[in-house]
Amino acid sequence: MVSSGGAAGTSATAAGAAAAAAHSYKQLKEEFVSNLSGGSVTEIAQVCAVAPVVSLLWSVLQARQSFFEPYTPLAFIVDFLLNVGALLLSVTLYSNAPLLLNLLLLTVATFIYLIPADPSIRRKKAKLPPNASSKPSPAGSSPPLGVLSTKPFLTNYRGNMLVVTCICILAVDFRLFPRRFAKVETWGTSLMDMGVGSFVYSAGIVASRPLLKEKAEGKTSPLSTRLVRSFRHSIPLLVLGVVRLLSVKGLDYAEHVTEYGVHWNFFFTLGFLPPFVALFQSALKLVPSYAALAVLLSVGYQVLLEYTELKAFILVGARDNLVSMNREGIFSFLGYLAIFLAGQDAGMFVLPRALPSRFGLSKRYTMLANMAAWTLGWWGLYFLVTNYRVGFGLSVSRRLANLPYVLWVVAFNSGLLFAFALADVVLFPGFYGATDARVEKDMYETATSKVLKAYNRNGLAVFLLANLLTGLVNMTVPTLHVGAVTTVGILGLYMVTLTGVAVGLDVYNVTIKL
Repeated sequence: MVSSGGAAGTSATAAGAAAAAAHSYKQLKEEFVSNLSGGSVTEIAQVCAVAPVVSLLWSVLQARQSFFEPYTPLAFIVDFLLNVGALLLSVTLYSNAPLLLNLLLLTVATFIYLIPADPSIRRKKAKLPPNASSKPSPAGSSPPLGVLSTKPFLTNYRGNMLVVTCICILAVDFRLFPRRFAKVETWGTSLMDMGVGSFVYSAGIVASRPLLKEKAEGKTSPLSTRLVRSFRHSIPLLVLGVVRLLSVKGLDYAEHVTEYGVHWNFFFTLGFLPPFVALFQSALKLVPSYAALAVLLSVGYQVLLEYTELKAFILVGARDNLVSMNREGIFSFLGYLAIFLAGQDAGMFVLPRALPSRFGLSKRYTMLANMAAWTLGWWGLYFLVTNYRVGFGLSVSRRLANLPYVLWVVAFNSGLLFAFALADVVLFPGFYGATDARVEKDMYETATSKVLKAYNRNGLAVFLLANLLTGLVNMTVPTLHVGAVTTVGILGLYMVTLTGVAVGLDVYNVTIKL
């Protein structure tokens, strides 16, 4: 018979062993995402290319075969498999062969394009020509076209970016997800480093909408009004940042301190962007564009890194006060602010409906030419800054959010936007020839994935849910000890849940504004 004292001792020993095992596992998880050096820019480009290639395949199915009209359960399944499933494969089972996955998708797209088009589409085109000759709706039946338009390729771009981001924030905790795709420690490039910057860049594009509306109305809000409006947008994000901080500390969740600091997190970065952008908007009286402002800010920040003690402070300084404890988040904010401003600049020439025609091109091809020129310009700056032979030889650092990182993110996203727009303009020209709001809305619905539209509509809310589910999975599943098949199954169920919630909100016409 065991004495009560012996039983208590055994229980205490077991509890101590369990606590030690939990601490050991937490440490193992932190080490799993630490001291990583990333991968090549070329491989990251091949993985990211899956998104516009999938969009091309979806567009060919719709433009040539009207596959997603009506939107049947089969259409939804195919929509999900293309715009979510293919992206999941690109970072898991096909992570070592992204080029092969792209070639397979392009082959299918080519085959479908060569199949004779659905006769019903031809009859529809005969009634409603896609080349701007469609008749407007009778007077009073549809509102006139506004200054701005919601272009299909922007929805597809933002939707794909959100899908990849949601996949990666959970997939990174599994061994199937390559370590070179996870965030680097200090110097280098990775898929997740690009994802963080892309999130900020796309937010900048959306933020240009109110500015364009004010410009069209010929008015400019005073600084005080802009600040009040920006703080109103910031408060929910800052609250989410505090909630995440308390939950991570309270649940003893594994965390990577050198990512943002001891207390800082990505929600704080997003939350502080609006008021600072409102302040920087006043500088446009002296600087010609948001792009120039972004370059000046990131160059100034890089000069501080190179010619002061700031770089050493961020990388190896002691964490002995609130600022030093969160130095990565505080100072990298300058780089993310530059990325946001560059995104706003892209929005200024992508969102307006009426673009002046140039070089004898139509308005939609003028837009493509502008996008191609900006993409080449940003890539040229990136090459100049990072090349060791003819440039400055600087290395990319997401941790610092330095000048090379800013240029890499902006150039990369400019190229992705151009790729999405190219497929959109070529396969759905009817959208750009719409003569009233009703026709344009119909063409938008035709040219846009329902799944990506749903992600785009409630992007921040879905991203928050993805963070909550990621935490839940990590607290209930030993992700480091899970095999490949189980990993894909968990990630698949996770994405089915996120997609179901996003599409459900869209079906019931619910928009959650945070």
